[in-house]
Amino acid sequence: MEITEKVAYLKGLAEGMELDTGKKEGKLLAAIIDVLEDIALELVDMQEAQEELGDGLDAVSDDLEDVEDLLFGEDDEEDEAEYELDDLGEDEDCYATTCPTCEETIYFDESVLEDGEVICPNCGEKLEFDLEGLEEAGDEEE
Repeated sequence: MEITEKVAYLKGLAEGMELDTGKKEGKLLAAIIDVLEDIALELVDMQEAQEELGDGLDAVSDDLEDVEDLLFGEDDEEDEAEYELDDLGEDEDCYATTCPTCEETIYFDESVLEDGEVICPNCGEKLEFDLEGLEEAGDEEE
């Protein structure tokens, strides 16, 4: 039973009891029932507004999801890694490292390696490379 129905039931009971609204007690009960009726109607209006707001929020969420799909594509990490590798070209060397902060794999070419640093596109962490030890190891192997 809805709250408006319960208030209507109370109102009917009061009318059935033939309360004398000329007396203090009758006036009090009639006023209480009127206030309950007003509260019940306000609650119904608030519930309808909440449902309408929820529907609008769902629509905005769906639209935002569509925009994210258009801007960022699918969230399949394997496809993103393949795409990034294909973009570098076949004659360029490709390097990869894992960001220690966000643990995402970062792909880059030799020009970034020569700069000695790269900014993680996922979290913004600055990663630095020390190539001196690698060059010495390469010379020792030859």
